[in-house]
Amino acid sequence: MTFDFKKEYKEYYRPKNKPEIINIPSFNFIAVRGKGNPNEEKGMYQQAISILYAVAYILKMSYKTEYKIEGFYEYVVPPLEGFWWQEDVEDIDLFHKETFNWISVIRLPEFVSKKDFAWAVERALIKKKIDCSKAEFFTFEEGLCVQMMHHGPFDKEVTTVEIMNQYLQEKGYRNDFSKSRLHHEIYLSDARKVAPEKWKTVIRHPICKIDKK
Repeated sequence: MTFDFKKEYKEYYRPKNKPEIINIPSFNFIAVRGKGNPNEEKGMYQQAISILYAVAYILKMSYKTEYKIEGFYEYVVPPLEGFWWQEDVEDIDLFHKETFNWISVIRLPEFVSKKDFAWAVERALIKKKIDCSKAEFFTFEEGLCVQMMHHGPFDKEVTTVEIMNQYLQEKGYRNDFSKSRLHHEIYLSDARKVAPEKWKTVIRHPICKIDKK
C-alpha cells in the first residue's frame, strides 16, 4: 500500500477545528526561499512551486530509474507547506503581501539522503528541463506550537489566528516568533480545483509558556 503522510500522521496534517498544542519534531524538506507576493503571476513564488514539485516527483518516481534509493517505499507526495514572515512585523500582515519573505517546502521521506536529493536536482534539469539549483535540503524542528485547521480563503486567516491567540492566553502561553520560529501554513486543498471557501489550511505558530515571574 502506498504510504500517505496525511493519513499516517494525522496529528500533523489533520488538526481539529479548534486550537491544540503540539510538539513538532525535526523533519527534512525540499525548500526554496524567496520574497514577494505569492499571487504575482509567473513571480518568484510560482517559480519556487514548480521547482519543489519537480524535485519531489523525481524522487517519488526514482524506483522506475536505474538510481536506487536505500530504504525506498512508494508514497504520496506530501502537501505543499510554507513558512512566512515580514521584517519588523510581529505576526503576519496579510494586506501587504509584497513584503512577504517565505520558505516554501515539501516534506521528504526519512529515507531520502542529501546524496539522493542532489541526484534528483540534477535529474530534474535533464528530465523536466527545470533548473532546480535553488532547491535546498532543509532540516527544521519547530518544537512547541499551537495549530488549528483554517477553512476558507487565505485572506480570512486572521479570524483563525485570533481564535488561536485567545486560546494561548487562556492556557498561559504566548506566540514565540523569531527568525528561526515562523508562521507556518500547510495547504491541504488544490487551489486550482477547489473553491476558496472550501480550502483547508493548517495554521501553526511557535509558542512558549508565559514566564509569570
